[in-house]
Amino acid sequence: MKQPISLVLSSGGSKGLAHIGAINELEKQGFQISSVSGSSIGSVIGGLYAMGKLPEYTDWVKTLNKKAIWGLMDFTISTYGLLKGEKVFDKMKTFIPDMPIEKMNIPFAAVATDILNEKEVVFKSGSFYEAVRASVAIPTILTPVKHKGTILVDGGILNPVPIEHVARNENDILVVVSLYGEKKDIDKKSTITKDKTQISSRFTGLFKNISRVMNTGDKKSLGYFSLLNASTSAMVHKLAKQNIEKCKPDIIISIPYDTSGTFDFHKAEKLIKMGESAANKEISKYFNSKKLENNSNYMCL
Repeated sequence: MKQPISLVLSSGGSKGLAHIGAINELEKQGFQISSVSGSSIGSVIGGLYAMGKLPEYTDWVKTLNKKAIWGLMDFTISTYGLLKGEKVFDKMKTFIPDMPIEKMNIPFAAVATDILNEKEVVFKSGSFYEAVRASVAIPTILTPVKHKGTILVDGGILNPVPIEHVARNENDILVVVSLYGEKKDIDKKSTITKDKTQISSRFTGLFKNISRVMNTGDKKSLGYFSLLNASTSAMVHKLAKQNIEKCKPDIIISIPYDTSGTFDFHKAEKLIKMGESAANKEISKYFNSKKLENNSNYMCL
């Protein structure tokens, strides 16, 4: 019989594509995912897996280049965020229809943050797209979601690694994929992709304008959005570490937090492979520890 696991997928922007690789490797190594929970991008990937549509999403996201990604960004003049976040989900709905969470193949939970009442909101039923849209609402970047008289934002704000919300069974083991691993210096030159030459001058100008907005400030200070992002990241990293230490998962698959930016979905192939490699490494450690444990028990007989 396959070893059942409860899988927890953390928040973390485009790095969440590494979740796909981790899932692929877990299944390849003989594990059976019996339940899943996630925050932000973790809720998107986890929900797609629970409804059996992750392969369709994977095929699509691998086709995206920078131009396509910017085409999915619906900028708004709202003071609550830079993006409405509707275009990308509308596009996904054309090949992945919405589904009630309670009808998915395995138990699934998506976490959002009730910013007015300072508490978590956990979606275990209702529309998949409504749940994940709230869960990915990064403050100042994606506009918040109005829900039952309150306002919801990114689940990672209060719970970036929602271990306590995954459904557990007696014989399963707990597996966490964290996108807040130790920083790994990335060679800036290696991040230049072939699709750069495909971007027209219009999109190049748009890149520069948005970058200017995101980084306003003098040379000795961070811009408003950069400062807010850095402050939020520091808080979220701390919360993620504390939750993992408290709950002690059986397997922790960590992805370096500086692997990619929030919207680097054009790096899908690279990030998926990174997830597979990180999962393979940690799964090997888990099996080796089990062998040592069994040998130790045998010696005591």
